Amino acid sequence: MRNMADEQQTLLDERALAEATSDPGARIEQLRREIEHHSYLYYAKDAPEISDGAFDSLMRELRELEAAHPEFHDANSPTQRVGGYVGEQFAPVRHARRMYSLDDAMDVAELDAWIDRVEEAFGRFVPVVCELKIDGSSIALTYEGGRLVQASTRGDGTTGEDVTANLRTVKDVPLRLREAGMAGLAGGAAGASAADVPIELRGEVYMPKRSFDALNAAAEANGKQAFANPRNAAAGSLRQKDPSVTAHRDLSSFLYAVADERALAAQSQWELLQWLREAGFHVNPDVELCETREAVHAFCERAVERREALPYEIDGVVVKVNSFAQQAAMGHTARAPRWAVAFKFPPEEKTTLLRDIAVQVGRTGKLTPVAEMDPVVVAGSTVARATLHNEDEVRRKDVRVGDTVIVRKAGDVIPEVLGPVLSLRPDDAQEWRMPATCPSCGSPVIREEGEADFRCISIDCPAQALERLLHWASRGAMDIDGMGEEIVTRLVEAGRLSDVADYYTLDAVELAMLDMGRVNKDGEPIRLGETVAKKLVAAIDESRTRPFARALFGLGMRHVGKTIAELLAAAHPSVEELMAASEEDLAAIDGVGPKIARSTYLFLHTPDNVAVIERLGKRGVRLADEAGDAGEELPQTLSGLTFVLTGSLVESGMTRDEAGAALKARGAKVSGSVSKKTSFVVAGEAAGSKYDKAVALGVPVLDEAALLRILETGEAPQAEAE
Repeated sequence: MRNMADEQQTLLDERALAEATSDPGARIEQLRREIEHHSYLYYAKDAPEISDGAFDSLMRELRELEAAHPEFHDANSPTQRVGGYVGEQFAPVRHARRMYSLDDAMDVAELDAWIDRVEEAFGRFVPVVCELKIDGSSIALTYEGGRLVQASTRGDGTTGEDVTANLRTVKDVPLRLREAGMAGLAGGAAGASAADVPIELRGEVYMPKRSFDALNAAAEANGKQAFANPRNAAAGSLRQKDPSVTAHRDLSSFLYAVADERALAAQSQWELLQWLREAGFHVNPDVELCETREAVHAFCERAVERREALPYEIDGVVVKVNSFAQQAAMGHTARAPRWAVAFKFPPEEKTTLLRDIAVQVGRTGKLTPVAEMDPVVVAGSTVARATLHNEDEVRRKDVRVGDTVIVRKAGDVIPEVLGPVLSLRPDDAQEWRMPATCPSCGSPVIREEGEADFRCISIDCPAQALERLLHWASRGAMDIDGMGEEIVTRLVEAGRLSDVADYYTLDAVELAMLDMGRVNKDGEPIRLGETVAKKLVAAIDESRTRPFARALFGLGMRHVGKTIAELLAAAHPSVEELMAASEEDLAAIDGVGPKIARSTYLFLHTPDNVAVIERLGKRGVRLADEAGDAGEELPQTLSGLTFVLTGSLVESGMTRDEAGAALKARGAKVSGSVSKKTSFVVAGEAAGSKYDKAVALGVPVLDEAALLRILETGEAPQAEAE
């Protein structure tokens, strides 16, 4: 870094030059170039030449000149990184080429299997580039004439969302390519110079750990919900309506890919990384060109060891064939490039003290044991509770109150207790058993034959009442906007809500006077208030018009998720028709089956439930679809495709039967076994032998997120469909 005397002289020389010239446009351009140069040294080279104070002085002068001369406005000026407006956001952006996912290698054996396939393709080990896998949000940046013209999210891989205004606020994203970068561009179409040809570059925007900690500390201080992890924080920050919010989130980036390598003179991944640095981008310094299998192993081992010490989150190592020509020779599967693999780290494990095993009562009466532990940070977020699923699982893992337990996040997302550290078990630790009575209402609990779960069957159980009320008002059901847990709890405590039909007896006057259980500075009770009350009543009125299937889902019948509710409503488009149907009629509906039919029939023929449904009808809730609303066949866009489902679907909450029914409704065939004729295997959590067989046969494997996109759009990924 320059010493202070040099800095002062530099600034004096620049001011003298500014005073000597009568061309403000020239001075503005000079300042922009100087600021871009120092930004490059700071972010891309990690070798600043001037202090932060000197840099701020240059920026301040540029702002003043641009304010005085608006005719020289430039969206790519360094002063424009902090936005201050709410724009029309998230227009679709089609990528120059598809942004593929990567196949995972979950251990060294799977990594070696990938290396074996590469060696088989070329008859020898070919050089590969190892890069840290940044746990952030994928981005695509388009430059034209050396200037940033568009930035987008990954989206579905083919089409992303336009976040250009927000990306401009990320300080290490160059708004203009450096001259060295421009020199490395290849020529475009005949007659077009390289500088005029758009180039789409790709990388990751991430939130440094220190920034994440500061963001969550500020959120907690203001009574707001904290982000779960830096990855979610980065993705959420990119999708802000106001770019000035993004600007204050302190995001950073690493660039590592190009959509079309023909746009560059570079012939390999290693040369691409060198060009990105020269062009002004922030490139991760922890990369290595490996000439042997052993070198790849060593890089991965060092990455695992250094993971905690890094200032940002990583979740693995990406290994890529270096040569672009060899990459092209290997090609892609429908989902991922064959020339790259993501070596995933083993899930991070921590130990903590198990203080209690509480029992949670769900809206269908299911009793779930929940581990309550001393808080511990695992995979970037604090874990204090984790489900233990059922009594059999508690006994299988042999966890007891007072144990020191090993905790991890399944898939780096869901907290999971692996088991106890037996050497640290207290002498008086007792084996845990499910209580004989419901912790909410004291009624006896039962366990049906062949099932793992205990249930409370009391219709008057308060725990179920609250959960059922919340479920009815939730977005996927009747979507009563604003009717959250706090308000519902207060209404239950006030005796105004006992079942879902009671929602439709509320009025704005009594809601406005609802005691929220807090007092103001004068010691007076805080009321809900007239404004919120009117909005709630309007939302309740609007919910009366939801489709019949939404009401069915909102009732919280066991085994009846959104998809099954839609199938039931399509087959029997009124509550009268549905109640008149026999178990056999219900089981005959494609995708329903005997188990779901039984629970649906019992629910609809329980007197207390029938009384609630009758009151809903009397209070104007829509319990029948008009002609043409129900039973309309969905476009058969998946016709000719065969799906196999394996594992548990966690994100959607659907069972495999529900997911299969939704696929069939769009024309797909759902099979129970994998063959070469299978179009896709959908692999959820704990996928079994079907996943292994799909990999062995080369059948495309989709994750749950891809399945949800298919069900939402009705379209399978094009490459696989072909």
